[in-house]
Amino acid sequence: MSRRFDVAAHLDSLRRYARVLTRDGADADDVVQGALLRAVERLDQWREDGNLRVWLMSILHNHFVDHTRARMAAQARDGAWAGLAPTVALPQGEDAVRLAQVRAAVLDLPAEQREALHLVAIEGMAVAKAALVLGVPAGTVMSRVGRARAALRRFEDGGVPRARLRVVGDQP
Repeated sequence: MSRRFDVAAHLDSLRRYARVLTRDGADADDVVQGALLRAVERLDQWREDGNLRVWLMSILHNHFVDHTRARMAAQARDGAWAGLAPTVALPQGEDAVRLAQVRAAVLDLPAEQREALHLVAIEGMAVAKAALVLGVPAGTVMSRVGRARAALRRFEDGGVPRARLRVVGDQP
């Protein structure tokens, strides 16, 4: 690098121009830093007889335009995704406490039951597909899901077994 490639002499001009483009000091510093990085990466394109200030300003301008386009594209993607994603309201008060209790109960399940229950009940997989994912027979998945559900029912009942009532005969 020769002495003619002295960016320090042009930093104030670059910062002022970046500030005009971004209208924000912190964003302007980021644009200047990105432009200087590009300049160093493209140092082989610099001509000794060229105007360094003009070359740096053009790199800064192009970097700002690229950065702005990328940010707008990301915002458009986020907006499109938000339109597709279901809206979720975070639970408040008692619901938040209850959700935390249920989450803890699920996490307390043995790993094999928790995995099977998640695949079948949350991901909506058929038992056969969950069996392929877990590498176990379908009957094993059904058994694990059944045991997990029974454990969650016991949790829901406070550890007290449910009375199973059957109606026998004709009742009015």
